[in-house]
Amino acid sequence: MAGLGGTLRLSSRLSQLAATSRIPLSTKNTFPTQSPALLGRLSSSAHQSQPLATKSSASQDLLIGPSCVTRLKEITKDDDKSFLRVIVEGGGCSGFQYKFDLDTTLQDDDRVFERDGVQVVIDETSLDFVRGSIIDYHSELIRAAFRVVDNPQAEGGCSCGASFAIKL
Repeated sequence: MAGLGGTLRLSSRLSQLAATSRIPLSTKNTFPTQSPALLGRLSSSAHQSQPLATKSSASQDLLIGPSCVTRLKEITKDDDKSFLRVIVEGGGCSGFQYKFDLDTTLQDDDRVFERDGVQVVIDETSLDFVRGSIIDYHSELIRAAFRVVDNPQAEGGCSCGASFAIKL
């Protein structure tokens, strides 16, 4: 039941945000995507001809970076049913935190995003907190992890990038 309490708090917070903030909680995409600067940062080479993200819908609600694709292919090579689930939960040092899991079961409110044969899945509520962001994979000496990059909904976050505060 501990998880249910967090879900109820998050749902309550979403209701407050919808009533008092400028954060769009609709499914319409309101963020410009595929700018030359954004494409330049995500391209593994200057001559990449593939689209930044291929998704189940025409909008660019969530983008999948090339390093995310590479890592997902590595860890799911023996299991073609697995996908990366992205969840936003209340908590962390900045108010909300990103959670990444491998999953095989779709829920009714899930949105599926695909690129180069890998899938990233996110529920509609979590999508409202990361709409217009990039899901990527970053590796450095002290850690390697999936992460949300360039979240237009985030005002700030912790230094490790695991949590964020939303724009009000």
